[in-house]
Amino acid sequence: MPTVSAHVAVTLARHLDHVFGVMGNGNAWFLDALERETAATYTAVRHEAGAVVAADAHYRASGRIAAATATYGAGFTNTLTALAEAVQAHVPLVLVVGDEPTSGPRPWDVDQIALASAVGARTYTVGRTDAAATTVIALEHALTYRVPTVLAIPYDVATREAGPVPEASAPVLPAPLAPAGPFAAAAVADLARALAGAERPVLLAGRGAWVAGAGEALGDLADATGALTATTALGRGIFPDAGFDLGVAGGFGAEDAMALVREADVAVVFGASLNQFTMRFGDLFAPGTRVVQVDVAPAATHPHVGGYLRGDAAVVARALVDELRALGATPSRWREAIDVRAARRYEPGDAVASDGRLDPRSVATRIGELLPRDRVVVSDGGHFIGWANMYWPVASPDRMIMVGTAYQSIGLGFPSVPGVALAKPSATVVLTTGDGGGLMALADLETAVRVARGRGLAVVWNDGAYGAEVNLYGLRGVATSPMLIPEVDFAGLATAVGAEGVVVRTLADLERLASWTAEDASSRPFLLLDCRVSNTVIAPYQQEIIRVNS
Repeated sequence: MPTVSAHVAVTLARHLDHVFGVMGNGNAWFLDALERETAATYTAVRHEAGAVVAADAHYRASGRIAAATATYGAGFTNTLTALAEAVQAHVPLVLVVGDEPTSGPRPWDVDQIALASAVGARTYTVGRTDAAATTVIALEHALTYRVPTVLAIPYDVATREAGPVPEASAPVLPAPLAPAGPFAAAAVADLARALAGAERPVLLAGRGAWVAGAGEALGDLADATGALTATTALGRGIFPDAGFDLGVAGGFGAEDAMALVREADVAVVFGASLNQFTMRFGDLFAPGTRVVQVDVAPAATHPHVGGYLRGDAAVVARALVDELRALGATPSRWREAIDVRAARRYEPGDAVASDGRLDPRSVATRIGELLPRDRVVVSDGGHFIGWANMYWPVASPDRMIMVGTAYQSIGLGFPSVPGVALAKPSATVVLTTGDGGGLMALADLETAVRVARGRGLAVVWNDGAYGAEVNLYGLRGVATSPMLIPEVDFAGLATAVGAEGVVVRTLADLERLASWTAEDASSRPFLLLDCRVSNTVIAPYQQEIIRVNS
C-alpha cells in the first residue's frame, strides 16, 4: 500500500523531472519512493545548501521547476542561505524536508516553519489523508508567486499507509497581468506618444522581461521607436538585435555605453527591479530623462521612476507597438548615428598587474575569446563577478546564472553547475568563482565534476583574498589580515575529484582551454582553471561602490 512519502513523491514527479538532495533520516522514505515509483531523476549533492542551489539554477536555466530535498534539523538549517537567495531572486522550487513528529519536537528538532518563514518561504505540512493535494498546493504557490516553498513530512507520518495515490489536479496558474481599465489604457497611450516624440529613446530590460517571454515584443518595440537597448546583468541577450544593444547597464557597463544611456530623453524599463547596481547608485539616467517602469510589482521600485505601468512585460510591449502603429509613428534615427560596438568596448587590461600577478581583465578577455559558443555562464558571488559579466557575452538571459547575488552571498557556485548541466544537456557550463566562495562550496566541486563531466569548466579567480572586503574596507584602513586567504591549490583539489586542474600564471597557460574547447565533450575531462590573479585591479562596479561609500 502506498505511503504518505509515496504520495508526495509520485505527485511531485508528475510536475517536475529533477530532484537534488542529500539523504537522511527525514527524507529516506521519500527518496525511496522517488527512485522506485517515479521517472524523476535524482541527483545526489554533498551539502544540503547545494541541493537548493542546484534546483534554483535548474529553473533559471530551463524555466522548469525542480525540487530539492534534505532531512530535518541540521539538514534543513543547512539549506537556509540558499533558500533565502531563492526567495530574494523570485525563483520557484519545492524543498521537501523531514520534520518533527506530530507528537512534538525531539531534542534535536527546531522550529523549521519559523526558520523558513524568517527567510520568506512558506511551509506546507502533509498529513496522511491530504499528502497529494498538499503537494500540488505547494507547487502552485511556488509557481504563482515565483518563490520557493517548503514541503514538510513529519517523521511519524512518512511511512503511514495512505491508500492509492489520487489523480490530484494540476496547479492552476494566473494569466499574464494585463493593464486594464481606462486609466491603464490612457497610460499606455501616453507612453506611446512620449516614445513617438522621443529623439533619444532607450529600452532597458531585466530578467522579469525574459520570464514573461517578452523578447520578440521588445525587439519590435525597439525597431518601432529606433531605441538603443540595454539590459540588466540577468537580462543579457533578451533583445533580438544585438547591433543596437549597449550591453549591461550599471556597474558592469562600458563607460561610453553608459554615457549614451545618460543621454536618453525617454527610457522605458521592462521587468527590472532597478537595484542600486543597475542604477549606478542613482547616476544611470540624467535628471531630465523621463523614466517609465513596466513591472508586475505593486508599485515603482526606484525613486527616479517618473511613471509606472503595472503589467506583464510582453503584454505591455505589444500594446505599445500597436499604439505606435495606430499613431503612425516613425522611429528615431538616433541609434543609426551611434557606433554601438565601439561604445560597449571594455578595457583589455595588461598582461600582468603591478604586483607581478595576472591582470584579471586580460585573463577574462582571453578566456572570452576561447570559450565554446554554446555556453551557459554560472557565477558565484564576490568581487570577481564583474569580469564574467563584462567580458563573456551570452546568447540569452537563461545562459547567465547568478545564484547568490540577490542575497549578496558567496559560496553557491559549484552546486549551481549540476543544476544547469541537467537543465541544458548540450551546452558547456562555465563557472566563475573566487577562492573564498570556492572554498565555501568545496563539497560540491565533486558534484559538479560528476554531473557535468566534459561539459563543465570552472574558472577560479585565485587572488588570495576576499577581494570585495579588501577593496571596500582594506583601502579605508581596516586591518586586512582577516581578509586574506593563504594561496590554495585549486588545480590540485580538482584533480583529486576527477577533473583536470590547470594552474594559470601566464596568459600562455590558457592555451589548454583552447585545446580543451576543440576536444569532443564526451571524452574530455571537467576542466578547472586556477587563475593566479592580482587583487590590486578593482572592477569598475566595485569602484562605484567605493565612491559611494566614501
